[in-house]
Amino acid sequence: MQNNQAVQARYARAQDLANSSQTSSVQNLDAIAIVGLGCRFPGGADSPQTFWQLLQTGQDAICEVPSDRWQVDQFYDPELDSNNTMNTRWGGFIDGVEQFDPVLFGLSTAEAAAMDPQQRLLLEVSWEALENAGLAPDRLAGSKTGVFIGSWVYDYYKLLRYSPSRGGTGVASGMTANRLSHVYDFRGPSISVDTACSSSLVAVHTACQSLRTQDSDLAIAGGVNLILAPNWTIALSQAGMMAADGRSKTFDHRADGYVRGEGCGIVVLKRLADAQAAGDPILAVIRGSAINQDGRTKGITAPNGEAQQAVIREALERAQVMPEQIDYVEAHGTGTPLGDKTEVQSLVAVLEEGRSPDQRCFLGSVKANIGHLEAAAGIAGLIKATLCLQQGEVPPQLHIQQLNPALALPLEKFAIATPQQPYTQTQPLRFAGVNSFGYGGTNAHIILEVAPQPKTQRSPEIERPEHLFCLAAKKEKTLKTLAQLYIEYLEAAPTTPLADLCFSVNTSRAHLESRLAVIADSTQDLKQHLQAFIAGESAEGLVTDTQKNKQAEPPKIAFLFSGQGSQYVEMGRELYETQPTFRKTLDYCDAFLRPKLQRSLLSVLYPTAADAPDLANTAYSQPALFALEYALAQLWQQWGIEPDVVMGHSIGEYTAACVAGAFSLETGLTLVAERGRLMAELPPQGAMAAVFAEREAVEAVIAPFAAQVSIAAVNSPTQVVISGETEAIASVIANLEDDYITCQPLNVSHGFHSHLMEPMLAEFADFVAQFDLEVPRLPLVSNLTGEVLPQGKIQDATYWCNHIRQGVQFEQGIQTLQQMGYGIFLEVGPHHTLRELGKRCVPKKTGQWLTSLHKKQGNWRSLLIAIQTLYTQGIAIDWVGFDQDYPRQRLQLPNYPFQRKRCWLDESELQFYGQD
Repeated sequence: MQNNQAVQARYARAQDLANSSQTSSVQNLDAIAIVGLGCRFPGGADSPQTFWQLLQTGQDAICEVPSDRWQVDQFYDPELDSNNTMNTRWGGFIDGVEQFDPVLFGLSTAEAAAMDPQQRLLLEVSWEALENAGLAPDRLAGSKTGVFIGSWVYDYYKLLRYSPSRGGTGVASGMTANRLSHVYDFRGPSISVDTACSSSLVAVHTACQSLRTQDSDLAIAGGVNLILAPNWTIALSQAGMMAADGRSKTFDHRADGYVRGEGCGIVVLKRLADAQAAGDPILAVIRGSAINQDGRTKGITAPNGEAQQAVIREALERAQVMPEQIDYVEAHGTGTPLGDKTEVQSLVAVLEEGRSPDQRCFLGSVKANIGHLEAAAGIAGLIKATLCLQQGEVPPQLHIQQLNPALALPLEKFAIATPQQPYTQTQPLRFAGVNSFGYGGTNAHIILEVAPQPKTQRSPEIERPEHLFCLAAKKEKTLKTLAQLYIEYLEAAPTTPLADLCFSVNTSRAHLESRLAVIADSTQDLKQHLQAFIAGESAEGLVTDTQKNKQAEPPKIAFLFSGQGSQYVEMGRELYETQPTFRKTLDYCDAFLRPKLQRSLLSVLYPTAADAPDLANTAYSQPALFALEYALAQLWQQWGIEPDVVMGHSIGEYTAACVAGAFSLETGLTLVAERGRLMAELPPQGAMAAVFAEREAVEAVIAPFAAQVSIAAVNSPTQVVISGETEAIASVIANLEDDYITCQPLNVSHGFHSHLMEPMLAEFADFVAQFDLEVPRLPLVSNLTGEVLPQGKIQDATYWCNHIRQGVQFEQGIQTLQQMGYGIFLEVGPHHTLRELGKRCVPKKTGQWLTSLHKKQGNWRSLLIAIQTLYTQGIAIDWVGFDQDYPRQRLQLPNYPFQRKRCWLDESELQFYGQD
């Protein structure tokens, strides 16, 4: 027997602790947050919202046994004259247990049909619970997520005519938790629990322990119970446990047993500190829990009041909560005469201590509404108690005509809400207890606390003008169904903040194969785009990809950094004003360059009317381009877009090298500032021109001018840039035009990439030699060769001087990237210059060509268009990073619309009870 003195000593320690410190969950380092709920209970309660509605309105979800389970008339006998009969024809049932969405979970129909539908139900409800928690299931793969599932009966196995296939993995009792871990690729503990009726609450307790010991960083816990065959109902009837009228009349004088129920409940758990740090929705807090055993009693199913008291006291001590602080208890409450009496007297013995009449504790049991879910009973009670704390009220207890006098309930301190006497309490609900007792003697108790008040959401000081809304599903048909759900969502809540909606859907939903991305500036705009998608219409700002020709792996990404000539005044201005990370980076570059430039870089980029236009001056254009491109690259990387290779055009190679890790930001800024200064101090002579012809033709024309004219860049098969002395360039242009070759003189201050740069090279070489340069960490395509820089090669002073003097081999560089299999070319610069040149270097329809900014588009519009394409090409976006600079609130959204189909073994493989 339990040592009462030891129990009292532990209780005294808890009282001392409670008196000496606050009992807030913030102070309890062992506190566990419930961050997500999922359920499928009788009465159509297929979500926490519909479950609460069922409870609040006092619905009775019990019905006759459906004919697809068994022919109840062939087994029903109220007198139990035969040992193969039952005295009840009732139960709490859920619909569609034969239906499942195998495609979503990567299963074949045949494999799903061979699985116990309890496993399938767990998959669907856990998916919904994770969505409810704002956690995208696909992004938890490989994580330390533990799975703890309570289950008891395995009726599907009983239905099999032959030995199970696939080694019995579909029906083995230990596979319930393992199935979830396998499908989701979770790497934390995976434990199936069977303590009969307390299984799911014991599973929650075990999950909390796993989180506290760091074995898990996230936990999925709950239980499942399906009633597919009559065997257990017969056995329980024969044992005298079933209520003759099919109702669990908990606490009532007519209590004569319980009615069986089925369903599934899941909670998603995190350590409270982790949940608060991540900004997760906290629905309630598990302050403490305990489990124990009845030991030797009059019979193995007979309850032990002392053991029940002990488990409650232990949970209170661990929770650092006093008995009188408990406002509500969700009782085990089966509606059996002995069980109810023992439990209520145990609760009173513990919770009456120190309680005054103005601190009444309410009791309830969900079994009166949905039946006794057996292995899932504890999780049903836990979810109900969580909803009570959330809603601040206790729903009415059904089937009470007259309180059972044997309970001896002191009504001045305890109460039961009924339809006739609803819950009324001036003090808000703060703490709740949940009981769950196994009929073999394993007891569990959990102490819940109301969720802490969320931090006040501040309004954004700045906001981008447009947002990106992304949806995904397994197939296009499902995607259209999902889009319709969001249209209905917006119609029901038209004032939903668009920014919060986009943040919530992008961060908390799985990004599956069939994808849709919408750029919108209002919820009405978004709704219209979704309607266009459903109708099969095209619309500006709407991009879809149903993955019909999708590669097995997402394409590799090349960052292309723009060169001089692409700059313009006000480039990136909208982004500077509305994107904090971009602004912070540019501000840092400006501050760092102040001692090195004669005026502020920002005043050059974004001049006032009084400022002289200096962006054309190479002393400013070079550091301006470097700073802008580096800030853009930082933004892309914050959003999860990492380059697999980098390449720049002329000055753009400095940014490429910096991003690749060849030197620091500070070194890069210093080098480009000195490069620009030295070039600007050269005599303002020389000219450049773009020639729209093949390289060989241009080389032939400039051959007589070899000492005066050079090829500065080969940009495409039909565009070459020449540079050199002004008069010689004019003569070359005249000769080319005589051959009907189009030429376009460039507006430049110097003849770059020609012999005219040579006077600065020695001084620049000495300057570069001062710095410790590194081997790039990323593949880098060199302007000098158009090939990837050799492994181990450092871009030293000699390299950078040759880079100034020699031509840019851009065409060869793009062809190298294409030959290496890069499929996405993202220009990181102020305009689409390299995008347009690059497309001409490879066959048509090769790769995706994207630009960060566009001179004739809003900054955000061009960026969002690029992200749309990346997303629909299967590239993973860091959506948290995308919105990390803005205050966002996570919203509750529509769940994934499962595309269910019948997944049931053939009639020849199953028994059907009651069949002739």
